[in-house]
Amino acid sequence: MADILMPPEWAPQDWLWIGFPHLAEEWPGYLEAAQEQIAAFANAVAESGQQVRLLVRDEANEARARDLCSGKVVLERRSYGDIWLRDTGPLVRADGSALRCRFNGWGEKYLMPGDQTIGAELARDASLPVLESDWILEGGALDGDGTGCVLTTEQCLLNPNRNPQLSRADIEARLARDLGFTRTVWLGDGLINDHTDGHVDNLARFVAPGEVVLPRATGAHDPNALIYADAAQRIRDAGLTLHEIPSPGRIERSGHVEPASYVNFAITTHLVVVPTFGSPHDEDGVAAIAALFPDRATIGLPGDAVLAGGGGFHCASQQMPRL
Repeated sequence: MADILMPPEWAPQDWLWIGFPHLAEEWPGYLEAAQEQIAAFANAVAESGQQVRLLVRDEANEARARDLCSGKVVLERRSYGDIWLRDTGPLVRADGSALRCRFNGWGEKYLMPGDQTIGAELARDASLPVLESDWILEGGALDGDGTGCVLTTEQCLLNPNRNPQLSRADIEARLARDLGFTRTVWLGDGLINDHTDGHVDNLARFVAPGEVVLPRATGAHDPNALIYADAAQRIRDAGLTLHEIPSPGRIERSGHVEPASYVNFAITTHLVVVPTFGSPHDEDGVAAIAALFPDRATIGLPGDAVLAGGGGFHCASQQMPRL
């Protein structure tokens, strides 16, 4: 199944698609700051020498992006709702085709015009044949290591708001059929209050074949301590190498616990970009991730305003592998 396997994120990339925030109601009080943080992310990747294609919604949104972005960032006017292209964008396979599964707004919670069609549109404009599949799947629910092994969570992929007709075995069969994943490692729950029902890209990520990075609880009041401990045990039981890094600890906004995670980093060809949250653990978290990518530069950039809309840098981007 190597011909249909989705390349790991650390494989060389031709460009990175990123979504630019445009909906004030999605970032109430934080839209301008979220735009500034996404622009800083796009600028960093573009300045590292990789092309960035930043999606903008309309004329005003494009003008705002142009004010904030380096001239090296390519702006593309598109019709999209959410910016989370990890979930709505194309999943590019090693055979040069793009997979688009069905999308239902993360369990019918956030349905916006354009989100069901933007993935196929981007793929076709990149001259990729599009394979439409028959089940609901978001890219952030998966993380593969390039050998056929994939991480996911039971909270998301077994959630009745996605594919209630499919069993665990059915889902594993579809992951093999559509993306070449021949081994599925099931983690339990994702982070508390994650809008996506526990996407794995906010919890645990492969950093090399068979090697997984996972936060460890910091502070007595870390809201995800039990979740991290359960995931660590499952990763060890699967025979994978575990690298633990500090979590941001308890991050709140107006008394609401936020699903803040350094693990929502974006791996690009030359650079790893880690979201930071004004936590006392930010510096240690970024340094721990940098140690796992000695072949790339690693930087931390503020991502707290982006998180106010429900995601992070990894969620807002989707790579085009060099095929």
